[in-house]
Amino acid sequence: MVLVWGLGCGGSRSDFIGGRAKDVCDAQWPVCSRMAGCILGEESYMEGRFPGRAQIIVQIPEPATVRLRFFLEDVVAAGQETVVTFHEEGCRERIRQVVSGRTALESAERLGEFSREAELTGVGDHMVEFESDLQARYVLKVEVEPLRNR
Repeated sequence: MVLVWGLGCGGSRSDFIGGRAKDVCDAQWPVCSRMAGCILGEESYMEGRFPGRAQIIVQIPEPATVRLRFFLEDVVAAGQETVVTFHEEGCRERIRQVVSGRTALESAERLGEFSREAELTGVGDHMVEFESDLQARYVLKVEVEPLRNR
């Protein structure tokens, strides 16, 4: 038996995306001696499927809170864990956040999305990695809020 959850509490997919442009994230951007598929910012979003993993670049011009926001669709199973790792520029430090699959799914059901954030102080390119064994499709967007605005 396959369980499918409807995540209807937080708004629609088109509301989540807004006026952003889709990035297919199939490029090869060098960062931290590795490659990322795309550079995501305030004007773009990407789509993907869990289980899976991805690496993106987020560019910040000043110390900021970087927030990854996932809109989940066609959820089949919660999986065991979802991991988001934020790297400072040059990968000199990292902030690794691990949540259970159930916690990620409950957040998406309650709020209409699952998000993780971290304060990054370095200026420039920051690699952000995420992986999950959730069984679902996702839409991901990034928000960058300068720390001076707090």
